[in-house]
Amino acid sequence: MLPFAIIFISLALVFYTIGVWSEKVQGVLKNWHVTIFWLGLVCDTTGTTIMGKIAQGGFLFSFHGITGLLAILLMLFHVIWATIVLMRKDKEMIQKFHKFSILVWVIWLIPYISGLIYGMTR
Repeated sequence: MLPFAIIFISLALVFYTIGVWSEKVQGVLKNWHVTIFWLGLVCDTTGTTIMGKIAQGGFLFSFHGITGLLAILLMLFHVIWATIVLMRKDKEMIQKFHKFSILVWVIWLIPYISGLIYGMTR
């Protein structure tokens, strides 16, 4: 199961990075960015769920566990908010949304990197 978890977490990184940075470069939030954000969230949640089953202990109150939970919750809020912004067609928010996206992406990287370090030191 570990290879599947790694694949899903890595796909989350790829999707989220493409979505966030293409939104930044293009300077405007688009429908396809939101689709990519949703894919990133689904992959991250799937990978995290598989990792939890491997660990057999579920959620751990550790640095990685807490930041991972925070990251998934932020991703969920981010993608829902992005969907709302597009539905409202608020031009100002559509153009400024990338600032929030970058913040969420940076916070998401913390548990991603801590998971890599933890996995390599085991």
